[in-house]
Amino acid sequence: MDYFFAPHSKEAVAHSRLSEDWLDWDINNQSFDELLVAHCASYHALDRYLSGEDISILPQSSSELERVLRRHAYDSIHNAISRSRQVLNTGGYSRTCNLAEQSIRSVLSTSDNATKLLAWHTPKDVLPMAIEMTRTVSAIGV
Repeated sequence: MDYFFAPHSKEAVAHSRLSEDWLDWDINNQSFDELLVAHCASYHALDRYLSGEDISILPQSSSELERVLRRHAYDSIHNAISRSRQVLNTGGYSRTCNLAEQSIRSVLSTSDNATKLLAWHTPKDVLPMAIEMTRTVSAIGV
């Protein structure tokens, strides 16, 4: 994870703050902290993708990867909104989503991050048994 978000990055710091103070992260704020939630959401989206959680179809392009990461970020934003005691300001949801999307695009456009992430869940080598099972299923007509 440190390769994509350095420990001192805004996203990593936001994730750390929300993780450590999950029950009372919003008590001292007068309003919903959109920036904190957005940065944490982008960190969580990447972490969720790297773990392979909820991936049924692997993305084949950087645009598909970005869509997967955005959906993961939206889930994280929804969770933060539902747990927050603060009222979301008018337009706050779209601003938070936009900030998370910017962070995700920044990671994907840096160096060869998109290529590395696309290759993350690609099987390194196909086992002979898997090939044989594929042939058997094809022969059966399934």
